[in-house]
Amino acid sequence: MTVAHHLETLYGLPVYTLPEAGTAELPEPDAVAWRLDCFEAGDIPFSRVWAHFTTAVDTTRVRALVIGPWWDDDEYSELRPALELVLADAEGFPALRALFLADVIGEECEISWLQMTDVTPVLEHFPRLEEFGVRGGDSEGIGEEPLSLRPVRHEALRVLRFESGGLPGAVVRAIGASELPALEHLELWLGVPQYGGDAAVADLAPVLAGGCFPALRHLGLQDSEIQDEIAAAVASAPVVAQLESLSLSMGILTDTGAEALLGGQPLTHLKRLDLHHHFLSESLADRLRATVESAGTEIDLSEHREPRRWQDQEWRYVAVSE
Repeated sequence: MTVAHHLETLYGLPVYTLPEAGTAELPEPDAVAWRLDCFEAGDIPFSRVWAHFTTAVDTTRVRALVIGPWWDDDEYSELRPALELVLADAEGFPALRALFLADVIGEECEISWLQMTDVTPVLEHFPRLEEFGVRGGDSEGIGEEPLSLRPVRHEALRVLRFESGGLPGAVVRAIGASELPALEHLELWLGVPQYGGDAAVADLAPVLAGGCFPALRHLGLQDSEIQDEIAAAVASAPVVAQLESLSLSMGILTDTGAEALLGGQPLTHLKRLDLHHHFLSESLADRLRATVESAGTEIDLSEHREPRRWQDQEWRYVAVSE
């Protein structure tokens, strides 16, 4: 399965795709999250889309920016040259508070084919950024460099999201080694080994320990083949006590993981527990629901899945991989 829908909002603003030059009256610079898409702009190179955007819009008032498909033909290209244009003009965006890289759906390019890059410079060039999202990861090794992140200190970042069919363990470790004192929302789609998702539970240890992100209120460890192992680690993780919401959704969560959650620390202080896309039996799902709902916790147990069978074998699958 893959990502099917473009972003609709970012930083509380509606996403607006920049049209071809001269084809529409543009909204106020601070009223929308601007989405740049080479196809929507007339199938032209990103350098021209960027030039049109920075000329037509007062960038000093732009609060949110979304980068869609940055290639202008059928050959998927690396993100790095397009990102370098954005970074080079960073001083012209003093009001920018949110940036999302690669708002691309499966019809445009599969998530694990997107040729990413080192995204650390975004946090280094935009010290006032509050929301940062990244989608993709070149699991095919087509690009010159894979999706990567170096440990960084950033004072303002409140929301960090990595959506991937296979998030490299090195990225997970870099997040855990970063200093993000304002971080409230962390969402990681871990993916599968086939598409580069080689993170282990041990890589999550700094996050689960609860000491590195004192402001954290939402934790999402999602879309994983080792969802049961993650659930077992979460069941005794100190970080859970500071959370308001927890997501272990989109992965291969079975009764084994559910039993670990039920036998671990109470989750009834949470406002919301998201387990959608799961492989739980009806009896375990009912036990979980009864346990947390009795304390007023909202629980999402939608998208129950059954194992698929092939040649007398069962296999389970994450929500987003290729």
